[in-house]
Amino acid sequence: MQSQLYVSHPLWLYILLVTSLENAVQRSHPDITPPGVVPAADGHRWISITDTENDVWMFDVTFLLSRYHCIYGQGCPGIDVEPDHTEAVGCCVHGAYFVDDDDMNETFEYIKRLTAEDWQFKAIADARTTGKKAKSHGSIRKLKTGEMTTIVHEDACIFLNRADFAGGAGCALHSAALRHGERPIDWKPDVCWQVPIRLDVHTDDNEKDTVFIKAWDRSDWGGGGDDFHWWCIEEPEAYTASEPVYLNARTELIGFVGEDIYAELVRQLDEIANQTVTPVALITKAKT
Repeated sequence: MQSQLYVSHPLWLYILLVTSLENAVQRSHPDITPPGVVPAADGHRWISITDTENDVWMFDVTFLLSRYHCIYGQGCPGIDVEPDHTEAVGCCVHGAYFVDDDDMNETFEYIKRLTAEDWQFKAIADARTTGKKAKSHGSIRKLKTGEMTTIVHEDACIFLNRADFAGGAGCALHSAALRHGERPIDWKPDVCWQVPIRLDVHTDDNEKDTVFIKAWDRSDWGGGGDDFHWWCIEEPEAYTASEPVYLNARTELIGFVGEDIYAELVRQLDEIANQTVTPVALITKAKT
């Protein structure tokens, strides 16, 4: 039911205002940005879901209702200091940093399944291999900081097949997973399937976690983010998906939060997405 506010203005002004409000309702809910529009940096709406262990999951509704999607191979110019006009490098220029030994060892099990038909630089990695463990494999290196990463070969991750590869450009692990009918998120290092969705955990004095699910902003990379000439989260070209993030990134979100939390997230976001805005109609009294 429309709220009614009685003011004294010409009838034409009333008609104009009501028409504008009705058009606004038809366009979108205020928490939903239309395709091709980057959500504003501030004023995001959040919802919380508490799990069975009383940890709290906080979800960035504004981002999850947006039409963001990865546009690798569809116009992505990469994140290096200069644009990549081949559209084949994406965000793979620095190699993948493993979260921990489990991440590295799990990825290594899939690396061993790659063939030369899957992986353009398999022979390069094999020639560098010095042992049977992940840390000894020719595709993995240890930095001076102690971090383990995939090596960079010819200015990008060694697992990134280039545009001139017979099997096509893109991540060798990702492509091989699809060829085997398996999930790419199981084959790839964690960071490779998570970005640009960020999981940020904050633990209180009672060991209870508050977990934030949000877009991975440029600032989340620290000082290194300033070197990116382009970052997809900031660009309208990446907001062209046919479905909102919470649907088009279903597999990744379940990987983060599990089936139960995801089901509740979908229920709440479906409800928000289907809400309508009730306008306030300005009812005027004609002057006599």
